[in-house]
Amino acid sequence: MIINHPILGPRDAAEFVYLGDAALINRPDGMTASVETFHDYLYLRDNPAGEHRELWYHEQGDRSWLVVTRNTVTHEITKVELARDVARAQGRSK
Repeated sequence: MIINHPILGPRDAAEFVYLGDAALINRPDGMTASVETFHDYLYLRDNPAGEHRELWYHEQGDRSWLVVTRNTVTHEITKVELARDVARAQGRSK
């Protein structure tokens, strides 16, 4: 599988580490979130058949985090974004 890195161009998926659902970017606020909210954030994950947004880490490259939109049935990648840009767009810049 080839991941078209937004900065470095096409890269083999072997350079990356899959880290799960991209919804992890939306971490609950530690000061105001309930225990149940944190439990759901940490342990409950969707396992969709079809289009899904995933976090990938470019371990053998520039060490960037990516949000990859991929069809889990066909493995077709339709979009690749830097995770920092996705987080900023959601108002969670750090």
